Amino acid sequence: MKKLFAVNAGSSSLKFQILEMPEEQVIISGQVERIGFDDSIFTVKYQGNKTERKLPVKNQKEAVQLVLKTILEMKVIRDVSEIKGAGHRVVQGGEFFDRTVEVTDDAIAKVDFLAQLAPLHNKASLECYRAFKELLPNAFHTFVFDTAYHRTMEEQNYIYPIPYEYYTKYAIRRYGAHGTSHKYIASIVEKYLNSKKYRLISCHLGSGASLCAIKNGKCIDTSMGFTPLGGIMMGTRSGDLDPSLVLYIMEKENLTPQEMNNILNKKSGLAGLSELSSDMRDVDKGIAENKHLALLAKKVYCTRVAQTIGSYFVELGGCDVLVFTAGVGENSITTRKMLMPMISQALGIEVNEEMAQEFEFGKIISTAQSKIKVLIIPTNEELMIVRDTYELLQQKNG
Repeated sequence: MKKLFAVNAGSSSLKFQILEMPEEQVIISGQVERIGFDDSIFTVKYQGNKTERKLPVKNQKEAVQLVLKTILEMKVIRDVSEIKGAGHRVVQGGEFFDRTVEVTDDAIAKVDFLAQLAPLHNKASLECYRAFKELLPNAFHTFVFDTAYHRTMEEQNYIYPIPYEYYTKYAIRRYGAHGTSHKYIASIVEKYLNSKKYRLISCHLGSGASLCAIKNGKCIDTSMGFTPLGGIMMGTRSGDLDPSLVLYIMEKENLTPQEMNNILNKKSGLAGLSELSSDMRDVDKGIAENKHLALLAKKVYCTRVAQTIGSYFVELGGCDVLVFTAGVGENSITTRKMLMPMISQALGIEVNEEMAQEFEFGKIISTAQSKIKVLIIPTNEELMIVRDTYELLQQKNG
């Protein structure tokens, strides 16, 4: 038995789990939110109990120190040497990485180079890794890439219709994201169907959101693009737009590229259109108060998701299973109730939320008459991170 860390560092957050492997038993989990603020929130779940406290956490290094200090104080481990490995989620692996790798100087240099494509996330992952490496010097460390699962896309699905030289010079192409989540969903669907042959549309709908067309376990297409800004509308991100409107707004508002990038990434999506919030729950409150822009934002959101599901249905030649996961996908019944009628007639889907059936990994909301099974499956990126890390550790140790 080995204790391994799953480390998921965001631009201002750090989520973690320690699992006992190969049993895949979660020992402790938690997260540090609002890193960089005086009122950072540190949450820990251990032995059925949840604790939460607020304290200043300046950066990722302090967050890592806080996590390790706490698990020692709680006697989760007696000594840091008990931790045999740590898998670190990295958003952007570019064309360098199509799988999880052991952390080496070369891997670090490439992740740092790729930070230009995901500056907030890749930099945070490196900062977090270095802090863990300092405190767990003898542990086995891996990088687990969000983009790796999408490397099975064929050229026509990842290339952009711009001069080809920009691909050869700058590696501009569709990379996607949330690959670890989509890969987990595919593994569960495979167990659920007890078959390696299936057509799956995976909808990871959270603050960031992407869809993935999966055939027999492999990614065929995905909605996020060159960066996590592309694809469907999200919490604060615009998703796909007519490129000329970006130039038009920049000219009219006299904006720099950095200012425009900030608008598209942090002030658009649900937040920008509703003029309320990036949180679907707040948008629903606005709808209940008859706020037109809240309803409009939700309609646009659902329409974009429905359009992508439809295009993937065609691309896959049909669909066996449609899955909703992540914060909005799992928990927002109102979103599903607005979305499903948009696709149900064309795709032969029939759902009944009130008669949902529980199964080992989630619940089934489609009826027996539905041509496509519709499932809600809580994602588990941390488990996938640890699985990959454990597999590489076993290979290393022979």
